[in-house]
Amino acid sequence: MTGRTRTVGWAMVAALTLAGCTAHPSAPPPRDRGGPAGGLRLVAFDSCDEALKQLRSAAKAAVGPWGFGPDGDVVPFASAERASAAGAAKDSAGASTGGFSGTTVHEAGVDEPDLVKTDGRRIVTVTRGVLSVVDPASRKLTGRLEIDPPSAQRFSGGDASLLLHGDRALVLLPARWVTRPAAPKGRPAPSAPEARLVLVDLAGAPKVVGDYRIDGSLVDARQVGATARVVVRSTPRLAFAPPHDSTDARRTAANRAVIARATLDDWLPRYEVREGGRTTGGRVGCDRVSRPAGFSGASMVTVLSFDLAATTLGTGDPVTVAADGDTVYSSGPRLYLTNDRRWWRAGASSVRTADTTEIYQFDTRSGTPRYVAAGSVPGWLINQYALSEWNGHLRVATTTDDGGRRGTDSTSGVYVLRTDGAKLRTVGQVTGLGRGERIFAVRFLGDTGYVVTFRQTDPLYTVDLRDPAAPRTTGELKINGYSSYLHPAGDGRLFGVGQEATDRGQVQGTQVSLFDVADPARPTRAARHHVAQGWSDAESDPHAFLYWAPEHLLVIPVTRPGVATDRADGGVGTGEPGTGALALRVGDRGFTVAGTVEHPPALTDGVDWTRIRRSLVVGDVLWTVSDAGLKATGLAGMTTLAWLPTT
Repeated sequence: MTGRTRTVGWAMVAALTLAGCTAHPSAPPPRDRGGPAGGLRLVAFDSCDEALKQLRSAAKAAVGPWGFGPDGDVVPFASAERASAAGAAKDSAGASTGGFSGTTVHEAGVDEPDLVKTDGRRIVTVTRGVLSVVDPASRKLTGRLEIDPPSAQRFSGGDASLLLHGDRALVLLPARWVTRPAAPKGRPAPSAPEARLVLVDLAGAPKVVGDYRIDGSLVDARQVGATARVVVRSTPRLAFAPPHDSTDARRTAANRAVIARATLDDWLPRYEVREGGRTTGGRVGCDRVSRPAGFSGASMVTVLSFDLAATTLGTGDPVTVAADGDTVYSSGPRLYLTNDRRWWRAGASSVRTADTTEIYQFDTRSGTPRYVAAGSVPGWLINQYALSEWNGHLRVATTTDDGGRRGTDSTSGVYVLRTDGAKLRTVGQVTGLGRGERIFAVRFLGDTGYVVTFRQTDPLYTVDLRDPAAPRTTGELKINGYSSYLHPAGDGRLFGVGQEATDRGQVQGTQVSLFDVADPARPTRAARHHVAQGWSDAESDPHAFLYWAPEHLLVIPVTRPGVATDRADGGVGTGEPGTGALALRVGDRGFTVAGTVEHPPALTDGVDWTRIRRSLVVGDVLWTVSDAGLKATGLAGMTTLAWLPTT
């Protein structure tokens, strides 16, 4: 869940604890006592009156004839969306230590929302607004609950996802459009996205026990133990001048007049909680809002906290910053939000700004998230895998290009930051990676980083991070194509999933690579498997990737036409039309095809194939998930054991 609504800058001076109840804090947030000129700092508003004054002032300076963005009105989050991401063992996180696999995640012990979850005794999926529960032992569907009607008008086309703890599932639904009260002077009422979280009890037949709604759209969420942290982005609810009215100057003046009349209710996120037969509402209080030294007034980012072991959802204990965030990364003890401000450079402002990603660090070890530090690095991130915390340092990989246009002047680098008081300071860096290219994949494993850049060929760089003050590139491997996801394979090896390409950079279909990185100075590719003209969800969404280490089994969904495919031994086999899950055994000599799994078409789709979305293992059974249902396949022999339709 990503999007864009950019702000001008981040800043802070002192570790800021945002605590206390929403309406009446038990103690006021720490006040800014000043700091070095030009230093980054984040401060609390003096009062609600001061908050409104500053928000209006910043918004007036940022608004133009088309609102806050190039598409008019308040910047739509989806207008610039990216196609919406202790050592190697800690980072692998693709499989549980028990007899079942978990969601492939960035950090072990930090769960991420996905469309399917299992705890070994049940499998829970949410597709097309329906939550389904499967007993993997009996291979039967034991529960079904419609949570969200398919007809709901969604803010974006994202999928529903869920988190699981014990007998509770927290379902995160894509934001839907909600029309607010009528705007002044007969203008159309502003529509705005509303995020929705649904708590489901799974102890018996699944039932809704809590329903939480808040202004904004979901960015992402993370779960450690029973605690879920949910990040929401919102924009002010303002009805700007229609784009066809008058001149640019008059439209800008009219938009500034709209801002001058706006109240705090137009900026601060409102929420509603439905549980126990009662509905209660509230608004994030001024005491819970902080601001950077420079901001646009165009967006807010809120971190919500929920205890999934509790009997109720509660208010979410919101903490809000008058700025933006688009990428979420959690190391467990700390949560990071980043903002690269691409929409601002893309045309929402006439002022040219440099490629910069701003980073916000929260302490999430207990209770209310505590803002700790902020900093920035040159360039922009590809996804959360470009961030990694290790031994008290944050490593960040970015690409810097010519004003966001990804031209031939682009270059990439890795920066190492450390918390120093209220600032994240850069203590080391290595730059100049892949000139004229951009980053396609990053993986940090312990004290080594792996960076893939691409334009026509695929350099895989290894970066030595043992000395945070002096990171250095130690090896480089150039091959055709690229990897867009990297995953540890153990024994000094690394998987890559991406696309094969010609010498001129023309993609040729899904490619799974096995890299030997035991010698960081001389990385090599030990094996590959190519599906000609194929494409896999795992190339852009690591949740679609499964590596089940006990069976040395790699599974990815692949969509392919009826064309020839290269076999692991270099020969050519006959591809089958449609889509399915490709299972590869990983051995000393590389890949061998264990089998493929296909699902019958969903009767409501009107097509003769079904796209498999996810794979997981429970015991000795491979389960594959699509919008049509779940299929159980025996790991021994890859034989079909059961088909459970969910539509």
